[in-house]
Amino acid sequence: MRKRALQCYIEPVLMYGCEAWTISKQIQNKLEATEMWFLRRMLRTPWTAKKTNERVLNEANKRRLLVRTIRERQATFLGHVMKREKQEHLVTTGKFEGKRSRGRQREKIMDGLATWLGPGKVSDTLAAFKDRDLWRDMIANAYKQGT
Repeated sequence: MRKRALQCYIEPVLMYGCEAWTISKQIQNKLEATEMWFLRRMLRTPWTAKKTNERVLNEANKRRLLVRTIRERQATFLGHVMKREKQEHLVTTGKFEGKRSRGRQREKIMDGLATWLGPGKVSDTLAAFKDRDLWRDMIANAYKQGT
């Protein structure tokens, strides 16, 4: 019952608007820690009990799926945006006029998604948007492999 409550009430609130997030390694670690916190609270496991995360996952009969689900939602949403080829497409790919800001460039959604999907190059990912079946296969394979 608690698993269903977690999936129905808490996870949707947590993942609201996740399609537009840029997930860095630090944010990914925080999301995984949040997921483990939810599971520990659901199982009523105190922090003083020295249980590893793997042991808690085994007791709950779950796997870590939060970050994978967020990445899958991002990929699906990005597929919709890229098919339209309107202003959202220009902003997402970063092909708008103007000067670059100084310093280290911020990580873009496309960079994180390209590494998650596998090819590693943003240009390969952009080419895959055109073929709907290839795009679905890329998302399914990346989801199976994990984060």
